[in-house]
Amino acid sequence: MNYPWGHQRPFNAYAQYFEKLFGERVQKLTIDAGFTCPNRDGTIAYGGCTYCNNDAFNPSYCTPKKSITQQINEGIEFHANRYRRAKNFLAYFQAYSNTYKALDELKNIYNQALENPSIVGLIIGTRPDCIDEEKLEYFASLQAKGHYVLIEYGIESTNNETLKRINRGHSFKQAFDAINLTKSYGIKCGGHLILGLPGENPSFLIQQSKIISELPLDSIKFHQLQIIKNTAMEKEYLAKPENFSFFTLAEYIDLIIAIVERLNPSIVIERFAGEVPPRFLVGPGWGNIRNDQILQNIEKKMIALNTWQGKDYKKN
Repeated sequence: MNYPWGHQRPFNAYAQYFEKLFGERVQKLTIDAGFTCPNRDGTIAYGGCTYCNNDAFNPSYCTPKKSITQQINEGIEFHANRYRRAKNFLAYFQAYSNTYKALDELKNIYNQALENPSIVGLIIGTRPDCIDEEKLEYFASLQAKGHYVLIEYGIESTNNETLKRINRGHSFKQAFDAINLTKSYGIKCGGHLILGLPGENPSFLIQQSKIISELPLDSIKFHQLQIIKNTAMEKEYLAKPENFSFFTLAEYIDLIIAIVERLNPSIVIERFAGEVPPRFLVGPGWGNIRNDQILQNIEKKMIALNTWQGKDYKKN
């Protein structure tokens, strides 16, 4: 079947998108520049998001105790052993809110990363309440110089009650406005959603995909709810486990397919599920299955069902 994204996979896949864009494999390289968040330092709240423990996803070389240059050099060496085809890299500023500093400080951080000739662009993870026009002008200027720039916003949910419950400290409207403002500068936008947060059932999550589909997103990441050690959510879960319900792997695959069928086909799907080291995981557990195996199972079932991304998408 000929899909609008130009390859034979039944969804708009991230790997093929990047190979088409760059003409080769480009690997993300995670950097921790020592940022914090306004819901962590007391500006709007304390404690951060209830599910968050950044240690659970930072690679071993990645620590703000090292300079940006050192992290890049060690990261390139780290990935060279795993992805021998990768010659160029995107500096991925993932931990906490990576636009939550004054513009001069941001310029210093990002210019350091771009000094390395192997870094062809930036992916910047942040919150929708940590962006403004002055910063977007700077990112647009980097893009105008030929650097790839994508700002990845933590949306997490379109439900304001859920956002309040997990201590995000912002509304969905703020995410909506930040994404639209970013796109008005011609800058690529990514979004992140957590599936299975307390109070959100499959019916809501499927309907939510229609709202997400109307955002001018270039890419999306899905992440199943996981309870991570040393988080506020772990304490909440251990105190009242009856307030939580988790998907089995089979249920999650069915849910993802239902969401993807309703998802705007122009949005590139970067990830279907999250993965953390077992030592950080309280629950739920799906055994030793890895993300690439989950991806294979989702794709295999979509092919068997003769379904694809956007099959039931209807533009409002």
